[in-house]
Amino acid sequence: MKPGKLYGVGVGPGAPDLLTLRAVDVLRRAHVLAIPRASQYATSLAWRIAAPAVGDVAGQERLFFEFPMSKDPSLLRPAWETALDAMGERLLAGRSVAFLCEGDSLVYGTFVYLLRAARVRWPEVEIEVVPGVSSISAVPAVLQVPLADGVERVAILPATHAVDDLVPVLEQFDTTLLLKVGSVMRQAVAALERTGLVDRATYVSRATTAEQRIVRDVRTLRSDKCDYFSMLVVRRDERSGRLMDGDGPKDDGST
Repeated sequence: MKPGKLYGVGVGPGAPDLLTLRAVDVLRRAHVLAIPRASQYATSLAWRIAAPAVGDVAGQERLFFEFPMSKDPSLLRPAWETALDAMGERLLAGRSVAFLCEGDSLVYGTFVYLLRAARVRWPEVEIEVVPGVSSISAVPAVLQVPLADGVERVAILPATHAVDDLVPVLEQFDTTLLLKVGSVMRQAVAALERTGLVDRATYVSRATTAEQRIVRDVRTLRSDKCDYFSMLVVRRDERSGRLMDGDGPKDDGST
């Protein structure tokens, strides 16, 4: 029997209408949807994004997998193994499986690890990656702040792994994006103050959703409980780094 096809599908940053046409087509055609969530009690953000466009497809199976928000391999490895075992059973039975990924499938997502393992476990299985709109493009779009112009350089960093090295990065790059910054906001603000860039930074959480929050004075966030789905955007160039008075999106008043 020919095995089914495995898809990694990026569903975008949060707004359902940023789901691509290709993603909708694949998610509606797949025999099985593999849907990540933080715990068995949590709502899957990926499915909340995709559900309005995908709807209920007759005969389609939905598998929910719990992936803890942790860097501890002892917690993550069993979760990956559980997902791989269940997906492999379906794939080898000839059923296609689409794994939903928040943002883009290959940008700091769970599917990166599953893709590596899938190539080893099932070399006979065809794999297709469907790109999605990532927060890396969505957040600057919300702020109407350019990522780069001409020969400018951009740094994209996962906050919890990069905050200790943030000062030299801020000094060397024209634009810095610090992803999932919520748990290290105090350290991030300290680095911004050391480099004189604290007024060049903007915080965005839950970009493109109804819960979107924009804070321009990031000093006010030092004692806040910041969202996991958040980003700091830092632009060194004054001409592009700040929006002109009266322009751009509304924020929460922390200007």
